[in-house]
Amino acid sequence: MNTPIMRLAHGAWRCLPAGFRRTALSGVAAQLAQPPDRVAPATSPGAVIAGDIHGTNGLAASARIMHEAIAAQGLARGMVPLGLPGVVPRHDGHIPDGAALLAVANAPILPVGLLRHRRGILRGRRVIGMWAWELPAVPAPWRFGAKFTHEIWAPSPFTAAALEPLAPGRVRVVPYPLAAVALPVEGSRADFGLPADALVVLTALNLASSPERKNPLAAIAAFKAAFGTRRDCILVLKISGFEPCGAELRRIRAEIGAAANIRLMLQTLPEPQLRGLIAASDIVLSLHRAEGFGLIPATAMLLGRPVVATGWSGNLTFMNARNAALVSYRLVPAADARGVYQVPGACWAEPDIEDAASQLRRLADDAGLRAAMGTAGQSHARNVLGAAPLLAALAANGITAPEKLAPEVGLEPTTERLTVACSTS
Repeated sequence: MNTPIMRLAHGAWRCLPAGFRRTALSGVAAQLAQPPDRVAPATSPGAVIAGDIHGTNGLAASARIMHEAIAAQGLARGMVPLGLPGVVPRHDGHIPDGAALLAVANAPILPVGLLRHRRGILRGRRVIGMWAWELPAVPAPWRFGAKFTHEIWAPSPFTAAALEPLAPGRVRVVPYPLAAVALPVEGSRADFGLPADALVVLTALNLASSPERKNPLAAIAAFKAAFGTRRDCILVLKISGFEPCGAELRRIRAEIGAAANIRLMLQTLPEPQLRGLIAASDIVLSLHRAEGFGLIPATAMLLGRPVVATGWSGNLTFMNARNAALVSYRLVPAADARGVYQVPGACWAEPDIEDAASQLRRLADDAGLRAAMGTAGQSHARNVLGAAPLLAALAANGITAPEKLAPEVGLEPTTERLTVACSTS
C-alpha cells in the first residue's frame, strides 16, 4: 500500500543509520519467525537448497554449486528462494515434507527470509545454515540467525572460527565442492579481444561485495609497479556489481589513468565465458583484504592457472606457499565505508604492494614456473575441494536419498555463478 504515510515512514526508515536498520530488521524478524524443532529428525529424505538462487553474488553462486553437488548424489529435493524482499522473489509453493533445508542465506537474512514463507515451514525439518563471512569476528545481528539452525556449515576454517561463538559445537567446515561439479569453459583470447602474445594478468571482482575488501586499487598499483607501461603485459580488470558503486568505479578509472596496458571489462559474462576468461589468462591476481573462501581464485586453480593472492583468510583453505604465490601483508583495523565490515576490534589484511609486484615479475619472467605452479595448484584444489567433506557432512546429519524422489521444487538456476567471492550483506 503506497500511501503518503507509508512513503513518509519508508523515507524516515531510510534516514536511519544502515547498521541500526540491519540490526532492527533482523531482531524483529527473529522474534516473529518460527524456529525449527529443538531436536532435529534423525534422518531426512534429501535436502532442499534455499537462498538467492538466481543472484550474481558469491553466496548465490555457492547455493547453486551445493545443489549441483547434492543432486549428483541423488539427494537434491529442489531449490527455493529465501532472502530479502526486493532482492529474492517470494515462494509460496510446497517444500517436500521431511527434507532437510540447507539455507544458503547469511545469519541476519535468514529470519527475514523465513517470515516470507508459510509459518511452520521448519516444523519436522532439519535446518542447516551455510554462511560465509570474511572477518575474524561477526557483527552483532548474526546472533539472531543461530536459533534457526541445527548446524552451521562454513566454507573455510577461517570462517568457521568466526562463527563458532554463535553456536558452540554446531559449526562444521564444508568447503564449496567446486571440484565435484561441472566447470565448462567457453571462449579464447581472440573472443575477449586479448592479444595472443601478451602476458595477461586477470583480476575479477564484484564491487557490490565491498570495494575496500576486494581491493582493486591494490591490483592496479601492483601491476603498475611490476610492469610499468610495458605493452607486452596486460592487466584485465573484470568488474561486476558496479551499478550502485559509481564513486568507486570513478576512482578505479582515475587510478588506471592513461595506462594503455590496463583494460576495464564491465560487460556481464555467462559463467562458462567467465571461466574462459580465467583460462585465457596467464596469472590470476587477488589482492583482497579478506575472503571467506574465494571462488575466483579457487576456480583459477582448478583451471590450472597460477594465482597471486593475499596470504590471509579463507583462501588458505586451498592455497599454500607451494601451490600459489602468497603475498605478504600486515593486519590493520577493518575499515569499510559502507559499514558492512565495521565490526569492533576486527582486522583484515593490507597486502604488500611491492611483494605482489615482485611475485608478478617472478611469474612473468618464468613460463616454466607458471606451468608448475598451475599444475600444483590444480592438483591440490582437486583434492581439497572435492565431494568428500560434503558427503561426510550430509551423512553426519542423517541426510539420505529418499526411496522415491518427488519432483524437485523451485526454479532452475540460469544466471552467472562465479562472478564474486562470498557476499555478506
